[in-house]
Amino acid sequence: MLNVTLYTRKECALCDEVKADLNELQSQYPHRLVEVDIESETVLLAKFGLEIPVVEVGPYTLKSPITRQKLQMTLGAAVDRKNQLEKLGDPEYKMKLEKGKKVTTGDKVSFWIAKRYLLMLNMFMLIYVGLPFLAPTLMKLGAELPARAIYRMYSPLCHQFGFRSFFLYGDQVVYPLAEAGMSGVKTFEQATGIVNLDDPYSPTRFDARKFTGDEVVGFKVALCERDVAIYLAILLFGILFGLSGRRIKSLHWALWLLIGLAPIGLDGFSQLFSQFNWQWLSSILPYRESTVYLRVITGALFGFTTAWFAYPNIEESMNETVQYYVKKFAVNQASQ
Repeated sequence: MLNVTLYTRKECALCDEVKADLNELQSQYPHRLVEVDIESETVLLAKFGLEIPVVEVGPYTLKSPITRQKLQMTLGAAVDRKNQLEKLGDPEYKMKLEKGKKVTTGDKVSFWIAKRYLLMLNMFMLIYVGLPFLAPTLMKLGAELPARAIYRMYSPLCHQFGFRSFFLYGDQVVYPLAEAGMSGVKTFEQATGIVNLDDPYSPTRFDARKFTGDEVVGFKVALCERDVAIYLAILLFGILFGLSGRRIKSLHWALWLLIGLAPIGLDGFSQLFSQFNWQWLSSILPYRESTVYLRVITGALFGFTTAWFAYPNIEESMNETVQYYVKKFAVNQASQ
């Protein structure tokens, strides 16, 4: 038997007319009518609010205005398609039929996640960028064991160089290398006594990575300056996206490349390659050490634009998932 899904709402005269026409066509085209109230889900209300009644039969969709003739033609096409697929014994069709007959725990979990994905992403980002700030706070309080556990947890995810990280509870927030050319601040070499850090091959860079701070210098945040900016910017966009009712459209990929990827790539790779001391490159790209300002700005641009590009696309996918499961749950309930 065909499943006919009717997206409707209360006090919808046009919907009642479609239901009456479907009832008259019941003898000619036996079907099970499944009604879905679009006001039960904001996703459905946003999609069908100005289009109801909407009828779905297999792969076919009818939108208002819907005449009896259109219904008859669509039901006939759906019956012919169903009979043809059953005659051919199409395995994909059979698998879809079996899958649609029961609601699994996986279906319920997927539906729950699809409705709350943004909250989950924002909470993950809050925890992910929050724990690195908890590490220096714990160090300050004397709780070294959990603090060092956080540093170790993030060590595979970030270089954690002290001269490219924020510090809390000390004389300064940052301690750059002398090569960064930042006046008015004590350099990392001066604050810690660790030298030869301008050489990327120097073993003392491992010391700069392991250095977590002290009472005078302060204690190091477990993520570097650029990473902190990236993930805070992603969190910021996630919050703004939620406050907007998830109506912000996706950033064009060309703008993401231009505004998000190009600045961070230029700043990061120019710094990286300039420090290898390759003679053939030094005349074109002299040695440079980026500043905290450039790292934060480029990181924030990358994080914000990446989320701007990705989140609306994720939203679209999740909305389709919600609609799919609402329809599946309604069909299963109607068939019981």
